[in-house]
Amino acid sequence: MSVLDELAQLSAAEEFFTYLDVAFEPSVVHVARLHILRRMGQYLKNSEAEGAFSGLGDEEIKALCRTYLEQAYQDFVESSPIEERLFKVHKDAVAPKTTPEKPFVALSSISGSNADL
Repeated sequence: MSVLDELAQLSAAEEFFTYLDVAFEPSVVHVARLHILRRMGQYLKNSEAEGAFSGLGDEEIKALCRTYLEQAYQDFVESSPIEERLFKVHKDAVAPKTTPEKPFVALSSISGSNADL
């Protein structure tokens, strides 16, 4: 099984840190676990798109993944999940709000009479 296959089998953030042998502070991971893993995934996706894994052996791929996890972790040591805005809910929270227009119905467009009721 390749390193990427083994990573795909992991679920908890702590498992990624242990598997890749990356030191971490549990309080940081507790607050930003999903954000760290998402950011690592972004780094992996970008490097994979650039062909960074082609021709590499498992140990080299593991080292690259370790680097991305360390980088993602450091992003959230120095910042916060809200400041990084990785998820849509955080992006939407600061997006400018548009006020919907109130529907307008002209009185002249209303036909009929209430007397018929």
